[in-house]
Amino acid sequence: MPSRTFATPDILAPDLDALFIGINPGLLSAQKGHNFANPANAFWKLLHESGLVPVRLAPEDEMRLLDHGLGLTNLVARATRGVMDLGREDYDAGRRALTTKIRKFRPRMVVFVGITVCRSYLNKKASEPIPCGEQPEEVCGARVFVVPNPSGRNAHFSYAEMLEHYRVVARALERA
Repeated sequence: MPSRTFATPDILAPDLDALFIGINPGLLSAQKGHNFANPANAFWKLLHESGLVPVRLAPEDEMRLLDHGLGLTNLVARATRGVMDLGREDYDAGRRALTTKIRKFRPRMVVFVGITVCRSYLNKKASEPIPCGEQPEEVCGARVFVVPNPSGRNAHFSYAEMLEHYRVVARALERA
């Protein structure tokens, strides 16, 4: 029986206020065809409660991000059970593809959804600290922020801590 390939869509448009970048879709999100579709993932709740969007969106509403000047993509398009299933080739190809998207769509800000995706895109060593918040470098002329990965698997941040980091982005966009 042939395997079925699932994907999540890129939510992109020119001149976005911010482009959120995940590392790669999880299997459930890919199967449902929507970004951050796992109920244990707090992404959509954090966007609303931080003030980044005025209404609570569901994964099925992801195209409505564009109405708020926000976009969404992943470093690696391939869905996996977890990042441990990604290889160097995935990251190398993902960096090239993401750079092309950022150059083409020119967001004012890129927001890496997780330290791991930021480290992977910027090709930094594990020993180089990357704090959440605004980063010193720019990517293709865009300001760079890092927020915690909102996955239910992320035990490094409480919900309150995650929310504060998303509020930092909202304040930078003058939405909070």
